[in-house]
Amino acid sequence: MEQAQTPIDPNDPRLIAFNRLLNVMDDLRAKCPWDQKQTIDSLRHLTIEETYELADAIISNDMQGIKGELGDLFLHLVFYSKIASETNTFDIADVLNTICEKLIYRHPHIYGDVEAATEDEVKANWEKLKLKEGKQSVLEGVPGSLPALVKAIRIQDKVKGVGFDWSDIGDVRNKVTEELDELDEARDSGNLEAVEEEFGDLLFSMVNYARFLKINPEDALERTNRKFIQRFTMMESAIKADNMQLENMTLSEMDVYWETAKLALRAKK
Repeated sequence: MEQAQTPIDPNDPRLIAFNRLLNVMDDLRAKCPWDQKQTIDSLRHLTIEETYELADAIISNDMQGIKGELGDLFLHLVFYSKIASETNTFDIADVLNTICEKLIYRHPHIYGDVEAATEDEVKANWEKLKLKEGKQSVLEGVPGSLPALVKAIRIQDKVKGVGFDWSDIGDVRNKVTEELDELDEARDSGNLEAVEEEFGDLLFSMVNYARFLKINPEDALERTNRKFIQRFTMMESAIKADNMQLENMTLSEMDVYWETAKLALRAKK
């Protein structure tokens, strides 16, 4: 298989910047009491927090924020590698070479003689290669700790890669209706366990529908969350400005302020 052969330019600003980060990490590990104390386990929750901060910056389209959060994540990746190098487990070179080798192996349409002209063909070939690597299931790579909505997206994306997918968006839409009907039946039965199961099936089918609509349901829901928060806080402010108390108002009274906030925010777009 052909290997990536790009001449190394020692003056490449990317290499200079990355080397600078490695040197800063060495200094921090050697001289800073906080950095000296950290372990791979202690960094875990901080890395998760940084990842969510990056996700927030992305959904807000905050390019400066994205740049800053990517830097924080780069620091964490270098930090883990530095800690591991101290016990001769692995170092940053091992990490980078491992991912390079994986990418070259899993892109035979670039570095080999396999043809893959579309995104779906690339994904299908990716999953087949992973099975050849010894994985027992195409779902083996889905982390169990993922939030349920994100996990549903990954599960469906994985099985799509081996051809287990709907062929027509109309069938997907019909499945949503079918699951909603089954949820109504479970609700009428009064069986809470059945309601929960059918509600889960409905959510899963909605994730499927989102894929066919070419949107990310996690992003869509987060944008709706933010929109609701913005409208509600604007409503609260307007109510306070009118010397009224939210808890003493009827739903119909609150709805007047809600609609006013909705129109005001739409006008700003």
